[in-house]
Amino acid sequence: MAQVQTQPTLVEQVVNAIVSEIVDGELPANSRLIQDELARAYGVSRQPVQQALLLLRDRGLVREAPGRGLIVSPLDVEFVRNLYEVRAMLDGLAARLAAERAPERAKLEGQAYLDAGRAAVASGSLNEQIEADMHFHEFINELAGNPLIAETTAPHWPYLRRVMGEVLRDDVQMPQIILGEHVAILEAIIAGDAGKAEQLSRDHISRAAKVFVQRLEVQQAASDEEMKQRRTRRIR
Repeated sequence: MAQVQTQPTLVEQVVNAIVSEIVDGELPANSRLIQDELARAYGVSRQPVQQALLLLRDRGLVREAPGRGLIVSPLDVEFVRNLYEVRAMLDGLAARLAAERAPERAKLEGQAYLDAGRAAVASGSLNEQIEADMHFHEFINELAGNPLIAETTAPHWPYLRRVMGEVLRDDVQMPQIILGEHVAILEAIIAGDAGKAEQLSRDHISRAAKVFVQRLEVQQAASDEEMKQRRTRRIR
């Protein structure tokens, strides 16, 4: 029986719109989020905007600021590290199960996801690259046949998109590296090599996490140094 494809709700569309602006850098960290302005920009009422902001707050992308409503949260390096540790385990399990349970389907359908990734890289669009990456991993999760893997990961995708956006924006080589690793993972799944598929998938996420965390630490250190210099100038 064919699955019914559900359309995203209005709240989900607003969530995606806000996350896209954060990923693109149009809403940098500490940007104030005003419901009326967002509602006008997206052509919706305040209610879906309010619900979307509450969801994003729960997922760590926005936070309350004393006397200022909600702002875009600065990235939390420790949370990113913890999140990617969990994701490496889940993605490794998904790849292993996919190789065991659905190598034929991976062979039939997988190339389309790689082609989409290449097209996204060629387009130069940050959001398209991230969308293609998400769709590839969602496909592997589907092949795994364990819905709890996708359900566990799904609430964290907005934050993962934010992290990827911060790094990919300034790294022209990373998209090709990611794409190459996707090719290797899919080949292992098609070959039915569960152990290799799991290891490649874990390594893929762990290497990405190392790069992301290192760059975020550099950014945070630079920001802390700037704040320190500002305080020093005030004292003088």
